[in-house]
Amino acid sequence: MDKTIASTADAIADIGDGATVMIGGFGGSGAPIELIHALIDKFQQTGGPKNLTVINNNAGNGRIGIAAMIDAGMVRKMICSFPRSSDPRAFTDRYLAGEIELELVPQGTLAERIRAGGAGIPAFYTPTAYGTELANGKVIAEFDGRPYVQERWLKADFAIVKAQVGDTHGNLTYNKAGRNFNPLMCMAAARTIAQVSRIVAAGEIDPEQVITPGIFVNGVVEVAHPQQEEELIRAGVVYA
Repeated sequence: MDKTIASTADAIADIGDGATVMIGGFGGSGAPIELIHALIDKFQQTGGPKNLTVINNNAGNGRIGIAAMIDAGMVRKMICSFPRSSDPRAFTDRYLAGEIELELVPQGTLAERIRAGGAGIPAFYTPTAYGTELANGKVIAEFDGRPYVQERWLKADFAIVKAQVGDTHGNLTYNKAGRNFNPLMCMAAARTIAQVSRIVAAGEIDPEQVITPGIFVNGVVEVAHPQQEEELIRAGVVYA
């Protein structure tokens, strides 16, 4: 099955109002900037998607990427580990105005909640966050004399991720640290779209090098020269 998509606009076309969207990346590493900006373009043209729940490592930086989505008023809730960044104005302004919700999740717990969603594990226990406000209202159990907090899986309607090479069947490889949350999110979403620097024919990727099997990917779109978040921020780019 050929899973190639002609454009970033076509790739995100099915993301609608109220969707839960996992967005890959650790800061700018592995962040699918072109797909995020295509979502913003759709919103500017049609008024949607809006009221999104976004799951990411952070809550955006500067005035591009996820921060630009927040600026545009597309995001109802952020689920993340680091709502603060070098330039967190977009999220901070909306949060202080009561216009966006925040679910703060320790980073290791965030990764495991996403992994659990992809593995079909509805809940697990971790000592992280015990005794803090983050554990309020959650089930606490004791194992071997130590208290643990029950955490629920995270799943999403869509995942948009960035990979290095993808084949026409959706098999993906990543560029070093760009791997981060992306493979987990591919497994935890009902529908996954990947932007890749290069699309090759099926069979051209050594099976031993495949990180995300194509069964977890619904579409791949080629972005030959992807932008890097940190470079855009240093240049003072505002995406609107």
